[in-house]
Amino acid sequence: MAAKFGVGKLTRHLFLCIGPNCIESEQGQQAWDYLKKRLKQLNLAGSDGPCYRTKCDCLRICIDGPICVVYPEGTWYKQANPENLERIIQQHLIGGKVVEELCFARNPLAPDSSDR
Repeated sequence: MAAKFGVGKLTRHLFLCIGPNCIESEQGQQAWDYLKKRLKQLNLAGSDGPCYRTKCDCLRICIDGPICVVYPEGTWYKQANPENLERIIQQHLIGGKVVEELCFARNPLAPDSSDR
């Protein structure tokens, strides 16, 4: 089953909080639906894409939602509504550059010691 989702060749994992504390649940769901649709349209998600996406109810940053975090960079984004998600997709996922005005924190994953 893991191979069906591209596990083993993924390069990024996005988590999107869909509320209800940082944003109304309906708005959070709209953001999720947009993210899911765009990643599929751009072939960034799925068994052939480099990205995996997960929605969650809370990332514990309960202001300026929806909150999105992109790993392995550990880039935390605020206000991840559909318009801003498009910027994150284009600039960060495709272009490799953090959307600075939306980024409020960074906490990159440490390299695996087995890689050294």
